[in-house]
Amino acid sequence: MKRHERMNALLELLGERGSVEVEEAATALEVSAATMRRDMDALAEQQLLTRTRGGAVLSAVTYDLPIRYKRGHHVGAKLSLARAAAAMVDRGSVVGLSGGTTTTEIARALTTRPDLAEPGPQPHLTIVTNALNIAYELAVRPQIKTVLTGGVAQSRTFELTGPYSELMLGEITLDIAFIGANGMDPQEGATVYDESEGRINGLMAERAERAVVVTDSSKVGVRCFARIGGPELFDTFLTDSALPDAARRKFEDQGLTVTLAEPDPDD
Repeated sequence: MKRHERMNALLELLGERGSVEVEEAATALEVSAATMRRDMDALAEQQLLTRTRGGAVLSAVTYDLPIRYKRGHHVGAKLSLARAAAAMVDRGSVVGLSGGTTTTEIARALTTRPDLAEPGPQPHLTIVTNALNIAYELAVRPQIKTVLTGGVAQSRTFELTGPYSELMLGEITLDIAFIGANGMDPQEGATVYDESEGRINGLMAERAERAVVVTDSSKVGVRCFARIGGPELFDTFLTDSALPDAARRKFEDQGLTVTLAEPDPDD
């Protein structure tokens, strides 16, 4: 296991247990105690955990791990969602992407679509995003015009928020926007942990001709602090095929079109 993968695993172990001893973590991750101490010290320097006498506890300020430390739960579902989302996009479109692990996979799926990867004098797609990590990956793709909203960077999610983001989004229009969420509930709609991110995500959806909330089915029924919106904002809910039929009917009863992404057996 590489060091960054080990650190991912350690943070997720802490997320599950709240605290962990050096020997306990070393056994779980199959490394030496000395290696585990060094990993804990490195993460403590980044304020992602707090060292204790015999181990570590998750930092009080870290209620959601930064994207670079997420191992990618439900990877197969996210990949199937990314492929399905990429198939919704017409060549020449202006696409909005909020931050998040699923929308990051959508960006990657778009870059590998054969018709969008063809060389040419002009970009085949314009992507507007408030996510620094997505813009970073797209910036090296000449076939895609990448537009970053500006704003104040959030350390956990790499999303830009605030009045500068709002100002920029208020001056553009999008053909389609894919908005990630931490929770998706039939009554409350899409929700996230942070109100500033929720506001920007909602504005991005408002500026799109078609707004799609996209999240894997594990987030269904979850309600987080800040509401993005429901059927008054989104017309489509894209999720994976593990969504129960009863839950699907509840979303459809609220006026949302539910699209299920089928898994790829190769994932």
